Amino acid sequence: MDEKDVTILSAVARLGTGSAEKLSEETGIPTSTVHYRLEKLRERGVVTNDLLDVNLEAVGLNITVITEVTAEYSEQYHDDVGAALGDVEGVNQVYFTMGDTDFVVIAHLSSRGMVERLIEDYESIDGVEQTSSKFVIKTIKDEPRPLNDFDPDTLAALLQSEPME
Repeated sequence: MDEKDVTILSAVARLGTGSAEKLSEETGIPTSTVHYRLEKLRERGVVTNDLLDVNLEAVGLNITVITEVTAEYSEQYHDDVGAALGDVEGVNQVYFTMGDTDFVVIAHLSSRGMVERLIEDYESIDGVEQTSSKFVIKTIKDEPRPLNDFDPDTLAALLQSEPME
């Protein structure tokens, strides 16, 4: 990646679009160059979708549950338990963590009944010892595009300090 790629990715995050024409207008980089660069970023796995973000509350998924999961240690438990947690309906993110908690799991649901089923599903997974769930009362920040959390100059400086593959 180079500074042009960072400029394009920052514009994608800001505008919420992968349109080469709109990105060209925003960045001043020719449309053909933007298109070519986006295609290369897709091939390398840097860009993974076409940004069809969905407002979860608009489709009725207005309950966010964050669960800490403690699991029984065994060989490959992080892969096995993590995959099983990720397969539970409503689970959007699973993180294997260090410390007192083995996994942090985030789910978006529509009702208390779904929350009850979610916890039952977690506890039925082989290797899960304990869960502790929290309900989000108010979302303060939920940035779906993490590049928006960085100044483009910071990202460009990262390119200069650490070579990217």
